[in-house]
Amino acid sequence: MPALEGQVALVTGGGSGIGLGIVKRFVAEGARVMVLERVPERVMELEAEFGGSVKAVQGDVTRLEDNQRAVSEAVGAFGKLDIFIANAGVFDRFRRLDEIEDAKLETAFDELFAVNVKGCFMGAKAALPELMKSQGSMTFTASVAGLNSMGGGTIYTASKHAVVGLVRQLAVESAPQVRVNAVAPGGVMTDLRGLEAMDQAGESQFSQPGFDQRLSMNNPMELAMQPEDLAGAYVYLSSRTDARGITGTILKVDAGSNLKWMRR
Repeated sequence: MPALEGQVALVTGGGSGIGLGIVKRFVAEGARVMVLERVPERVMELEAEFGGSVKAVQGDVTRLEDNQRAVSEAVGAFGKLDIFIANAGVFDRFRRLDEIEDAKLETAFDELFAVNVKGCFMGAKAALPELMKSQGSMTFTASVAGLNSMGGGTIYTASKHAVVGLVRQLAVESAPQVRVNAVAPGGVMTDLRGLEAMDQAGESQFSQPGFDQRLSMNNPMELAMQPEDLAGAYVYLSSRTDARGITGTILKVDAGSNLKWMRR
């Protein structure tokens, strides 16, 4: 039997990158999925690709009312909510603090923390009442940057440490009804955009020519991970059987890159 048969999930930022990989795998595992997506075109593409298994709403993860609307529409369409995946995020392209212009620092900080941290809080707040009813689970997209240094720039690294703290605290607060965990990806070939405040939002750094080779040189597995390489970790943590005793855990999926950094 598929691992998520009969389950209903809400995925933020599910229109591209890791989020889209999660949606595809969840559908394959028997789940029905609601997506909260910022880009209107992706909303239409998702529903066209997956038919009745996936519904999508356009909205902003930093707004509580948009998260609440996504939860309400998930319950309206599928009857319940079992799984919340807080995945939407932005990146700072490894920008050091001393490299950020004074005039852009406050705006850049607010922009990144709004999506990466506030978005997680707003989504969790909106999803929690329904997850309490279903005794479901939350899984957040953290990062190796939330467990170590050099996984991003100063602002991004601080934001992902905040996500790790949220997971650990919320796991205690929500027990025993709701399990709360996170996946901490290493470098992944995905459409993770930079900050508008630092003129980085036009394209993903990971789409640059040769970036896959850079990633594969930075881990012992010599692997440039793709979104599908992450999706199984979200399935595992969302499983009511396989992960029944797992909460407050940060599951690292990095092809061993942190091991290599530690040896340098």
